[in-house]
This record gives sequence, C-alpha cells and structure tokens, in this order.
Amino acid sequence: MFKNLFRQEIGIDLGTANTLIYIGDQGVVLREPSVVAFDDQTHQILAVGEEARAMIGRTPKGVRAVRPMRDGVIADLQLAEEMLKTFINRATANNNLVMKHPDIAIGIPSGITSVEKKAIRDAAISSKAGQIYLPEEPMAAAIGASLPVAEPTGSMIVDIGGGTTEVAVISLSGIVVNESIRIAGDELNEAIIQYLKRVHSLAIGERTAEELKFRLGSAYKTVENDKFDVRGLNLINGLPRTVTVSRGEVREAISDPLNVIVEAVRRTLERTPPELAADIFNRGIVLTGGGALLQGIDELISNETEVPVFIAEDPLSCVAIGTGKMLTDPSFRRVLEQSLYK
Repeated sequence: MFKNLFRQEIGIDLGTANTLIYIGDQGVVLREPSVVAFDDQTHQILAVGEEARAMIGRTPKGVRAVRPMRDGVIADLQLAEEMLKTFINRATANNNLVMKHPDIAIGIPSGITSVEKKAIRDAAISSKAGQIYLPEEPMAAAIGASLPVAEPTGSMIVDIGGGTTEVAVISLSGIVVNESIRIAGDELNEAIIQYLKRVHSLAIGERTAEELKFRLGSAYKTVENDKFDVRGLNLINGLPRTVTVSRGEVREAISDPLNVIVEAVRRTLERTPPELAADIFNRGIVLTGGGALLQGIDELISNETEVPVFIAEDPLSCVAIGTGKMLTDPSFRRVLEQSLYK
C-alpha cells in the first residue's frame, strides 16, 4: 500500500563514483554506483547502478558500461538523465512513497562552469522536479558532517570524492575561501594503473586498481606492509600474469595525487583570514567523501599543515545528508535559497 509523503523533498549527491539519495525523515534511502550499461547500437538502457557496475570491463561487443559523471560533472547528459530518473524511481518505490514534482537539491562542485551547472539542472528537470537547488558540495558536506556553519566561527571541510576534491572554509552560512580541484579518487586509481605499467609491465583495469586501493591504499607510512596478488596482462608478451604488490608500492603509486590534494588544503589555509584560521587550528579540519576512508589521509594532512584533522562520522553520506537537511531543516533555509537555480 503506497502512502503520500507530505514533504516532497529529495536531497541528492550525484557523484562521479556513487549516487546517494536522501528523502525527508527517511534519511539516505539509496546508495548506488553512478554507472549505466547500454546497447551501443540502439542506445537502450540495459542496467543502472550496481548491476551496471558489475559489467565494467566485462561487456560483450555492442554493449558499453560507462559512468555518465566525470570530474564531478555530467559527461553524458542523456545517460545522466536516465540514471537520475531510475535512481529516484527506485528510491521512492523501495520506500513506498508517491512523490509528484518534488523539490530537489543536488550538490555540485564549487568550481564547475555555468554550462556544467545547466547540464545538472537539465537532468533534474527530466526527473520532473519542482524547485531545483544546486548547493555547493563543500557547504552540503559541512552541514552533513554537523559542523556549525551558521555560527560566526571558522569551519574547514575537505571533501574528497571520486572526481573532485573540495576544500572550503565556512562561516556565517557562507563560504569564505575555497578551492576545487579535479584530483580525487579516480586519479588515485589511474596512478595505480600507471605505476603497475611502469614498474611491473602489468596492465590492469579500473576495477582492479580500485580494489587494490581499498585493500592496500594508505597515505601515510604504516607498520604493516601487507601484500596482495594482482592479476593482469603482461605488457611484454600479452599473456595473463600475477604480480604481488605491497602496501608500500601502492603508497608510492598514489603519492603524487595525494600531494596535490595536500597542497590545495595548504593554499586554502594560507588564504584564510587570521581570525578564522585560529578557529580552524582550535577546531581542526574535517574530512568527508570516499577519500576520507583512505588509511592515514588524516595523518598526512595534519602533519603537512600542523592542524588537527578529523574524519566525519559517515564521510560517504555527508553531501547527501547535507542536501537533505537544507530542504527539511528551516535553519538552513537561507543557505538553500542562495542555491536556487533560476
């Protein structure tokens, strides 16, 4: 039996790697990979989300499994529209909700262009949204991490996603200084792929690189030096080959993109007004996004900036929770209205 939801409001983290949907008092009701599989000839959608992700690197001729989002923005509008509609329908159907023209808030990178912003708005329109809000991801992440964004005190957020890293200092419901770089989880995967090519003459796919990052990835030197057997293609003779990779090698592989992220944090701190900088030194920097789960990332940033660093309670969900809170909590109404797309 379906029931109506009186507050027809949906908060969305339309991420490069994953999409999360937050509905009213239900909280985060959907968490799926941002992947679409389709027929290359007819363009018919074959699978969306987890099912499509399982097809990456394994599709037959004529079928492609791709991510419509790249670097935090829409790379393929048509696929992104279909993916968003499917996820919203799936989220509401799974929770017995009937929603007509809901207000939608979608977190966006702070550094995107007006054309990229319009593409996200068009995707929301195709989902028959009512009012469309496009709050900046660092603000949404800070609200989702329960930082006191409305108070006259400095809060610093570092949101490391799949396609972008957002660094921002927030005070009095506004972003004081910020930096958005298109270096994040995807670049860590690519760095691992290139390292294995260069050092071991081994070709691996994106999924294998991501698994290696999850199993052995670390940003700071650890006592343990676990190892993992990686299977791929020998670039010398083209035959299958297995190579044993250590945690230290993975740390070496991803050191360059991690240093770029640390430099973005340092630059943002250098541009922060002194009073707010003092607040941040006392309160610390908060990490959100999937990149916050990388072992030792908090230690690396803390040692390089000499500022305490903390990982949010649920870093993967912070942007989705923040967009949802903006829609449902009156105390964030001012922040929400500033993000209304007209």
